[in-house]
Amino acid sequence: MSTTTIIPAIDLRDGRVVRLAQGDYARETRYAPTPLDLARSYRDAGAEWLHVVDLDGAREGGLGNLETIAALCGSGLKVQCGGGVRAAADVERLLGAGVARVVVGSVAVSAPETVLAWLAQYGVERICLALDTRWDGGAWTLPVRGWTAASAQTLDGLAPRFAAAGAKHLLCTDIARDGMLQGPNLSLYEHLAHIAPALAVQASGGVRDVHDVSDLRELGVAGVILGRSLLEGRLTVQQALAC
Repeated sequence: MSTTTIIPAIDLRDGRVVRLAQGDYARETRYAPTPLDLARSYRDAGAEWLHVVDLDGAREGGLGNLETIAALCGSGLKVQCGGGVRAAADVERLLGAGVARVVVGSVAVSAPETVLAWLAQYGVERICLALDTRWDGGAWTLPVRGWTAASAQTLDGLAPRFAAAGAKHLLCTDIARDGMLQGPNLSLYEHLAHIAPALAVQASGGVRDVHDVSDLRELGVAGVILGRSLLEGRLTVQQALAC
């Protein structure tokens, strides 16, 4: 993605479209459209990519929504998908289902050497790291397993390491902003550009309107993930693309 790409997001739980507030599974909002109908609407509005999160897999492991994911890969959109990817077999199942880029979060944090091997095996275009982060007052920490468990790793420790190893795509969510419609954390993405400038960063969390999209584009991010703002009609794909 040489320019800023607008990437609508669909979060799946039990095959339905949902959103969580700050990653809290107890604070779920369900939405009426089926995942496939929603994906097609985003395609018809001009989107080229779709970001899919298997929330069941993210918390429990496994690919519980694989059938739905495979259907979304037939929507005419290029799909990047994560949640529940714990082993090479999961990567291969997603690629086999038609996923263009597999998003790897918990394993990237808990076993970075494993993911470095996947980057070499599958290629840097087929793997997107997900270093979703929470500020604890002293560092950007990296929770795992659907953001429900702590880890000892930090963003400042891992992002430069992956960049130095040749990784290309990085999705980074400020967990405190996720699903809150409070605006993206611009300082976080400025920080990432400073510590790992070689990474193509996808910004996620808090985007409300065209002004937020424009601000992120001016920072030079490679992609902007849009979730709740699209679902609730606060922003359209067409408006975001016009930025």
